Amino acid sequence: MHRLTVETPVGHLTLTETDDAITRVSWEARHADNTPLLREASDQIAAYFAGERHDFDLPLRVEGSKLQRATCDAMRAIPFGETRTYGDLARDLNAPAQAIGQTCGGNPIPVIIPCHRVLGATSLGGFSGGTGIETKVALLRHEGAASLLL
Repeated sequence: MHRLTVETPVGHLTLTETDDAITRVSWEARHADNTPLLREASDQIAAYFAGERHDFDLPLRVEGSKLQRATCDAMRAIPFGETRTYGDLARDLNAPAQAIGQTCGGNPIPVIIPCHRVLGATSLGGFSGGTGIETKVALLRHEGAASLLL
């Protein structure tokens, strides 16, 4: 396992690579491993925050249940600057909205897998990374989805 920490507008993100795939993004202590995949992931995150990239093209591996993996796939399909609700994903995946909320909260690769684009029916919902909901709001504003916040 290798880790690289990158500085972003939403804090220091630590990228974890395991067996040639990104397996985790977290807000934690600094790491400075140097692998080609971690450098590419760092470059793509920098381009995302610079407004030059809307999608990530990285090998990812989500550990977890079938529903966790399906929810992560559904979140990756939400376009930059757009949002869906937990209920939307629940209908698409034939699962209870509460279970979708839990799998969104358990997303091991936030930002790259954009769980911040999933909202509650009448609220922003939650966000487990960074400073919580403030980080979610910052990511939505970065993507131009701020009109939802007014």
